This record gives sequence, C-alpha cells and structure tokens, in this order.
Amino acid sequence: MSTTRPCSPGDRGPEPSGASGASAGRQVRTLSFDDQSGVVPLARDFARQALYAWGWLPADSADQRAAAEDVLLVVSELVTNACLHAEGPDRMELTCDNKVIRIEVADRGTGQPAPRTPHRAGRPGGHGMFIVQRLCLDWGVVRLPGLAGKRVWAELGAPA
Repeated sequence: MSTTRPCSPGDRGPEPSGASGASAGRQVRTLSFDDQSGVVPLARDFARQALYAWGWLPADSADQRAAAEDVLLVVSELVTNACLHAEGPDRMELTCDNKVIRIEVADRGTGQPAPRTPHRAGRPGGHGMFIVQRLCLDWGVVRLPGLAGKRVWAELGAPA
C-alpha cells in the first residue's frame, strides 16, 4: 500500500506502527547527504551501523538475517530512486521501536514514486518501488505544503 498526503510544517507524517512519539523504546538516527558522494553505499553503511546498535545484527537466525537484509535493500532502493529521479537525497532518517523500523529519505524532487505496472520481472530497471512495496508493511510519500520536495518513507517489521 502507498500513501501520499500533505502535512503541515513540523508534522513528521505517520508514526511508525506501534511507536508513540517520545516512547523510551523509540530510537532515531539521521544522516545528512550534504556534499557527499557515493550516497547509496554511505546510506547502507549508516543503516548497517544502526542495525548493529539496535540489535538487529548480528543475526541469530536466518529470519533475522533476512529482515536486516530487507532493511538494507529498501535503504538502497529509496536512496537510489532519489538519485535517479529527484536530484539526489537530502537526508535519511531511520526510526526504530520494538516492532517496526521506518526509513525516510527526503529529497527536493517533484515526482511521485510508484511501482511500475504492470511489473515485468524480465525487463531491466524499474523494480525499485515494486521491491519496496513487496518487502514493506507500508510505504508512502509526505509532501510539505509550500516547500519543494518530499519524504518517501517505508516501514518494515522487526525480526521475530
């Protein structure tokens, strides 16, 4: 499912499922891409460090390892889309509570991300948002009225 909604400045958009604003179990990490090159590997490394800090890695089981790899893949897809379609990302924010990790990538682009339909597995390219849609509990786009750009967010469930 995807959601696009405008919001007022200061509104962070929908909270991660199961998160309550200032919950003690909620952790946030932010990466600025200002004047950075190699932003996709930078974002993956940043996300991997967060996953270690939050106990998702090292994984104790195949399911936990798969959940962490899904997070890293979604980070790569969202940052790559910002590079290809929106003049590059401005920042990435990762939010984690006990049940959900939320990835937000902010950019200055005006486009609307969407999975290509119909999805054609054999064709090169165009799989990014299809992958995000398949791996995530939910994803969407938040636009701030009067400001350029958007935040593309995606949520994945914590490993069992």
